[in-house]
Formats: sequence, C-alpha cells, structure tokens
Amino acid sequence: MAISAKSTQEFVPIKEIRDGIVVLKDDSLRAILLASSVNLALKSEDEQRAILMQFQNFLNSLDFPVQIVVQSRRYDIRPYLLTLEKREKEQNEPLLKIQTREYIQFIRTFTETHDIMTKNFFVVIPYSGGGAGPGGMSNPFSGLSGKSSEPKLSAQERFEEKRTQVEQRASVVSQGLSRVGVRTTQLGTEEIVEIFYRVFNPGESSGGVKIG
Repeated sequence: MAISAKSTQEFVPIKEIRDGIVVLKDDSLRAILLASSVNLALKSEDEQRAILMQFQNFLNSLDFPVQIVVQSRRYDIRPYLLTLEKREKEQNEPLLKIQTREYIQFIRTFTETHDIMTKNFFVVIPYSGGGAGPGGMSNPFSGLSGKSSEPKLSAQERFEEKRTQVEQRASVVSQGLSRVGVRTTQLGTEEIVEIFYRVFNPGESSGGVKIG
C-alpha cells in the first residue's frame, strides 16, 4: 500500500499571518500579546495577596477565553562570549586581560554543566466572528425573510471587521494585566513568524522576543 507523504503545512492550523494577526484555516483570528513577569517571591504577603486577587478579578471580568502560554528555551550564551573575547583582545592591561580570560572560561564551563533557560510569556486572544452581532453572536432572525438584508463583504472587509474585534479584546486584556503590574505588547507579523519558526525548529537557539 502506497502511503502519500504529507507536507508540514498540512499539520499546521495556520492559514496566514498578516498585519500582526494569525489567521487559522477555519478563518478564526488570534492576536498574541507578549507579557512581562511578576516575581511574587520579592513581594510581601500583603502584596502577593493583592496581586493574586487583582488577577482573579481580571480573569472573572473576561467574557471570552484566553490562552496563557509559557515558552522556555535554553539561552544562547555565544553572543555574550564573543563580546567578552573581543574585549579581551582590546584590553591593554595585562591583569585585566587575564581576569577577562578566566571569566570567559568560567562562563563557558558553567553553561556546559548548567542549563541557562529563558522564559517568554504569551497571552493568545481568539476571535471566531461567528456572526454579525456584537462579539460574534449570530442574529437569530437572519434568514427568515428569505433574503439577507446585509451587504456581502469582501474577504478583506471581513478580515478588517474581525481584526477590529480581536484587537479590542487584546486592549481589554492589556489593560486588565496592567492593573496586576504586568506589561504587555501586541506582537507584529515578523515577531509572530519568529515565534512559530522557533516552535517548529526547537533545535535552533535564539535570544527571544523582548518587551521594549
């Protein structure tokens, strides 16, 4: 029995990435926010309780689902070592030159025996646009007259309409997280492509996306 080979694209639910929005094969949209972290260990007990309560209130205030994704990857120390080696060559003081060389060796040995990880936090906001009503709610009376009273929209117009909705949701999430002390930024097309490239190419190291 012959087994036809399937391309990787057939297993990826993404149709395209345009204008900073992920379009899935079912035509639903996804906006992605990059979020900063909050170190609760450095907070007092009262501050911890206040942050957790505010986060709970934020989640309860949402009337749409969100997905929180934590991406953990091994940190690429090579650019830092190259910088140190360059400074060692430029160093004129013999003692500082030796100290820099020893520090490079220490960093190289340490990273060989310990996994230095970097974490990125993402909030994925969906929008399916199931109908013409607010929030994607369909009109229960549509179709009863036998004719649609709404003008047909082009593919670009439908995309722009749904993009407006998902970006409004992203704004709600961003404002809610800011009250918890979490900074967010909505990723653009190139940043989203970079993230998915790293997801499907886990063997390649990368410094990761940063919040400006």
